[in-house]
Amino acid sequence: MTRTQLSFEAEELRRARTRAHQLGISLAEYVRRVVAADLGARAPERSPSAVFDLGSSVGADIAVDKDRMIGEAFAGGG
Repeated sequence: MTRTQLSFEAEELRRARTRAHQLGISLAEYVRRVVAADLGARAPERSPSAVFDLGSSVGADIAVDKDRMIGEAFAGGG
């Protein structure tokens, strides 16, 4: 997570704190939930199929380099 600072009108902050308390969660968790609901579904995770069809193996030995290659594929470096 990344820490950030937000500014609220006093009444909005009071109401948000009250609502968070009603839900039994922190104000930070309440804000995270509201933002998540507004933004909709998260972007899909990268598919394991990203490991395949990366191009010519040029003699690469997947058995030896598999962890590095999979890491690169998921990081977008492959």
